Amino acid sequence: MRHLARLADYCSITNMHTKNLAIVWAPNLLRSKQIESACFSGTAAFMEVRIQSVVVEFILNHVDVLFSSKLSSVIRDGAGTCL
Repeated sequence: MRHLARLADYCSITNMHTKNLAIVWAPNLLRSKQIESACFSGTAAFMEVRIQSVVVEFILNHVDVLFSSKLSSVIRDGAGTCL
């Protein structure tokens, strides 16, 4: 994810900003057996891929926070739990 976020830094050259990267990579990063099955119609499959791309775009826009060592240590130590 950090690599894709770094690619987005060069969007002025490549035109691959986070939204475009998310559209391209979301179906591979968040692969869904339901979408691949025959029970999904074209419209339903499109909506599911749209949701996937929004999730991946969010992750790419917040990669530094989501994958920071500080956040990992807070989660590991249980400091983020409610009483």
